[in-house]
Amino acid sequence: MEKAMEKGEVVLREKQGLSVADVLLTGILLAAGAVLKFFVGSVINFGMKPNFIIAMYCLILLLIKPGIRGAAVIGLLSGAICQFFPGQPFINFASELVGAVVMALLMKIPMSMGKISLKPVVCTFLSTLSSGFSFIGVMYLMYYSGFEIKPTPLAIFMAIIFGTAFINSIIVQILYIPLKLALKK
Repeated sequence: MEKAMEKGEVVLREKQGLSVADVLLTGILLAAGAVLKFFVGSVINFGMKPNFIIAMYCLILLLIKPGIRGAAVIGLLSGAICQFFPGQPFINFASELVGAVVMALLMKIPMSMGKISLKPVVCTFLSTLSSGFSFIGVMYLMYYSGFEIKPTPLAIFMAIIFGTAFINSIIVQILYIPLKLALKK
């Protein structure tokens, strides 16, 4: 948000669009998430690979703080990147959109313990859960609507979603402070 003084009043204006630096940071971090998803996902595979792209878009949203529309665009871009990996086609568009919008909304809630911000851990954990649960919901909706997809058993999904949420929240917490300081944000 930007503050401007007019006739003794404080006027708040919401940031419009993303700067070139924000777009570059988004591209670099989403690429890092894709690399992690490919290499780590090749090692850890229980019928569904963990999605580190979620951790990266959560980190992006924490660092650049776009509005809801900007978060939605980053979520859709993340869903598009997920299409290059094996899995259920097109479902990630919906799940990453939901996860990114939830992240942007959660960031508006004050979360701190003294001087320590809990936003990286809490927002990332809940956003990963929302992405995972929306993925499950869309997948089963498609399956019961007659689409030819093979849903993974719910118990396996739950373990992967909660495990990924835990891992993502740790990754984002570890990377957030050094990146914030390096980027002077």
